[in-house]
Amino acid sequence: MASQTQGIQQLLQAEKRAAEKVAEARKRKARRLKQAKEEAQAEIEQYRLEREKEFQQKQQAALGSQGNLSAEVEAQTRKKLQAMQGGQARGKDRVLRQLLTIVWDVRPQIHPNYRTAA
Repeated sequence: MASQTQGIQQLLQAEKRAAEKVAEARKRKARRLKQAKEEAQAEIEQYRLEREKEFQQKQQAALGSQGNLSAEVEAQTRKKLQAMQGGQARGKDRVLRQLLTIVWDVRPQIHPNYRTAA
């Protein structure tokens, strides 16, 4: 009987050690999974940053050329506006003189449809 209780005790201790080893293995596995997940997350973030940087460069190249075109168009528009304003200023006095001459040059005439009452 003593040998049976001793055998049971040894069996219980072996089960306990096995359970501890299984728990320890699970902890190690969980740590490895967590570490693998963190590494994967870091790789994903690095890849995302690289792609974002690449996108920004492409976008900058595309917008840079558009920005230059827009600046050129704006400069040409300013030149044309200045030329028009200069031409308007030069012709303003001449046009005003012509208008005033026409308005002041009054020639009294009888309208062709006027009929005198006889």
